[in-house]
Amino acid sequence: MKKSPLEILDVYRERVNSRLEYYLASICSDGSYRSELKGVMSYSVLAGGKRFRPILTYTVADMYGVDISKVDSSACAIELIHIYSLIHDDLPAMDDDDMRHNQPSCHKKFGEAQAILAGDGLQALAFEVISSDELISHSIRVDLLKLLAVSAYNMADGQSIDLSVVSKEVDIALLNQIHQKKTASLINCAVKFGALLNPNISSKDLDILDSYSNHIGLAYQVQDDVLDITSTEEVLGKRQNSDLNKAKPTYPTLLGVDESVKVYQNLYKEALEVITSLSIKNHPLRELTEKLMGRSF
Repeated sequence: MKKSPLEILDVYRERVNSRLEYYLASICSDGSYRSELKGVMSYSVLAGGKRFRPILTYTVADMYGVDISKVDSSACAIELIHIYSLIHDDLPAMDDDDMRHNQPSCHKKFGEAQAILAGDGLQALAFEVISSDELISHSIRVDLLKLLAVSAYNMADGQSIDLSVVSKEVDIALLNQIHQKKTASLINCAVKFGALLNPNISSKDLDILDSYSNHIGLAYQVQDDVLDITSTEEVLGKRQNSDLNKAKPTYPTLLGVDESVKVYQNLYKEALEVITSLSIKNHPLRELTEKLMGRSF
C-alpha cells in the first residue's frame, strides 16, 4: 500500500532520528575516555525538531532514484550543522535565548563553555560522517564536503552580519542578503545534497534546484519572523517575540505582518513554479513545499 505524503515525512523523520543516535553513539566507541561532551551534544541533537533539512535531502534524493542508505550521512550532516548553529545562536554573546524545543537551551543546562564545545563537536562530526561513508564514491564525497563547508561558512557570515545590525535601520535588500546566507544557504545545501548523490544529475536540474532552494530558504525565514509574533511559545518551543525584544531587524518590523505573509507565500509559489521545469516528476517536492507553506512552528 502506497504511503501518503505525511507518512513518508514521518518515515524520513524517524530514520534521521535513528541515524543521528547511531552517529552520536559511535563517538569514542573505541573505548577511550568518554567526557561530558558527548552527553551535551546528544542533549541538543535528540531534543526533537522539525528535521526539515534532512527531510529535504531524503526527498530530493528519492526523486533522483538514490538508494536511501546512501542518503543517511548527508541528511545527518545537515542536521548536525543546523543543531550546532542553534546551540551557538542561543549563547548570551549572540541571540541570548534560554529555551529551545521546549527545554532549556544547551548553555542554560550545561554552561556556556560546554555549549560552545558541543557546537564545535557537532560541526566536526558532520564532516566526519560524510567523509567516512564508504557507500558513496570518493569524488561525490569531496563534492558534498565542499558544498557543506561553503554553506556552513555562509551561515556563519549571515549570523555575523545579523548581529552587526541590531538596533540599526536596514532595508529589505540587506535583510534578504543576511537571510540568504544565514538561513537559505543550509537549505540550499540540503536540497543539493539529495541531487549530488546521483552522479548523473544534469547541470540544468542543479540550477533549477538552486533557484528553488533559494526561494524556499528565504520564504522559510520570512515565515519564521511572522510566526515569532503570531504563534505561541508552546507551539514554537522557544520564547515568543524573541527577535523583536532584541531589536533585531525582521520582515514584520519592516513590512508589517500582513505584507510579510504575502512575501513568503509568493516566494513559496515561485519555488513551486521553478520546479515544474525539472527533468523528473516533482510531486514529492511540491507536496513538501505545500506542507511548509502551512506550518505553524
